Amino acid sequence: MEAGYMAEPVCDAVTLDVLLGALRATQGEMEALIERTAMSPFIREKKDFFVALFDPDGDLIVGAYRPSAGDPVRPIFGHYPRQTMRPGDLYWYNDCYGSLGSVSHSPDQVFLAPVFSNDQLLGFAQSWAHFADIGGMRPGSISPDCVDIFQEGIIVPPVRLAREGEVNEELLRTFFRNSRFPELIKGDTRACLAALRLGERRIIELAERFRAEVVADGFRQLTARSERAAKARLRAIIPTGRYHFTDEIEQDGQGNGPFRIAMELRVDEDKVVLDLTGSDDQAPGPINYLLNPAVPRAMLGMYLLAGDPTLPLNTGAGRAIDEVILRDGSLLQPRWPAPLGQRGLTMMRLISATMGLVNAAGGESTAANCPYVIYFARGLDPDGIPFLLTDGVGVGYGARPFADGIDAVYYIAQENYPVELMEHTFPVRLRSYGINRDSGGPGRWRGGCGVVREIEILAETATIAIRIDGASSPAWGVGGGINGGSGRAIVNPGRPDERELDPLSDGNELRRGDLLRLETGGGGGWGHPFDRETEKVLADVRGGFVSRAVAEEHYGVLLTGDGLAVDEAATQNFRAGNRPVVDGLFHRHGYRDQLT
Repeated sequence: MEAGYMAEPVCDAVTLDVLLGALRATQGEMEALIERTAMSPFIREKKDFFVALFDPDGDLIVGAYRPSAGDPVRPIFGHYPRQTMRPGDLYWYNDCYGSLGSVSHSPDQVFLAPVFSNDQLLGFAQSWAHFADIGGMRPGSISPDCVDIFQEGIIVPPVRLAREGEVNEELLRTFFRNSRFPELIKGDTRACLAALRLGERRIIELAERFRAEVVADGFRQLTARSERAAKARLRAIIPTGRYHFTDEIEQDGQGNGPFRIAMELRVDEDKVVLDLTGSDDQAPGPINYLLNPAVPRAMLGMYLLAGDPTLPLNTGAGRAIDEVILRDGSLLQPRWPAPLGQRGLTMMRLISATMGLVNAAGGESTAANCPYVIYFARGLDPDGIPFLLTDGVGVGYGARPFADGIDAVYYIAQENYPVELMEHTFPVRLRSYGINRDSGGPGRWRGGCGVVREIEILAETATIAIRIDGASSPAWGVGGGINGGSGRAIVNPGRPDERELDPLSDGNELRRGDLLRLETGGGGGWGHPFDRETEKVLADVRGGFVSRAVAEEHYGVLLTGDGLAVDEAATQNFRAGNRPVVDGLFHRHGYRDQLT
């Protein structure tokens, strides 16, 4: 029997709910600690970090869902069996290939602490964060120019960072020496380790309050409860059959592309299989995504458990899928040492494709999201001090079958940099920041809009790396909804030296006074645009989300001369005689057939 597991349940229903609340509170405390003590703006302000709690087997019990994190505990077991672990130990890695995709690009550092109560292993506390720079060919470590993983920074295999509370400072000193910004990552490391100790302490307190065997059984029940609910939900909404969906990433930064992500879901009476072997071969450039099977399981599990706050998204939810099949040498299972640094593009396309697969299978999920935009600005500030501005910019999310898509969202970290933070920390000035009008896909429910962000360079020179997807294949709509708008990056718009940057490129040189304008894309629409209430269209026009021209052309809503009201009679006549047949990209990418 595994450590801490009982043959019969000992955690009653009331205690189980109290335990779940305490675990979620612990997660929140750990997150707040990192947010308040980390040094890198990308962690502190963007919230690009993740904490979680696991059972002794390495199964996730409670944690914020991250599609970039797969199965983070078990890679440690291959080097450090559980029976050799002791209280006070710490473990660490960023090795993507060595962890089988449990971490999916090298800047993401995974830290783990085993939690003991009276020498009984109760589980693990984990913290994970994107570190600003870990070496490699360019500052920031994940340049579109990289063609192998060695160019993306130092690789740390699963190692024991501390033994019984004694930290291996020599190991950390070696790691810090490989960064161009060591003080930042020293602070980030301290924050991550402190979060582990906090999580460890809270779980021990639960064991002291309820007894270790009750906590262990509670972990088992929380996993089983999510598993039962996810399996029942899948069977309720997806009939027996074979379902397909395909999407694509436009390019890899090395002049190649597009690259297809092909998904097939096979549902029969006894088994549910997700097959990704039809996806294209791995790319020469860094858009490869070393996919751990736990990730697509969690993507689907997130949909299956949505709307029920009593069910944590844990390992049990992913067990609705019995098998995930990947093909060695493909975009989603590349061979060592293929570069992985820009896997965020592929990750976001995979999330949208998973929701497309749900739609093709008869469920009702969101339309496609637009992949978020990342840029790096590097150089010397006016005092000659090196700076690294790593910024992710919000995009529009796909419309839902019951509501509009969310506007201006940066999915991974949920927040854009405040103006004050940017101008105080980096040699830039934010000239404008607002909604990218007409970027949300028209529909009965409108896709979320992206943003326009204009940044003036105050350094003498700056090198810009840019990552934009959806420029030529924007987010698709569903059920008659229209695709979202695309994104682009323009230097010095409206000036004689205006130029548009390659959407996935590095080495773009800007000088003092240059203006970088980022226009991000929007999500796809849901349902036919002519079915949208006229008052909603008018509100979007007044709010700057939709132009008058798009209101008339795509929504069939005609406004009065001053544009302040809807001409209802003219609108009804126009919609009655001019309703177009909309065939969004979704209808060309998703389909179903009979399982044979």
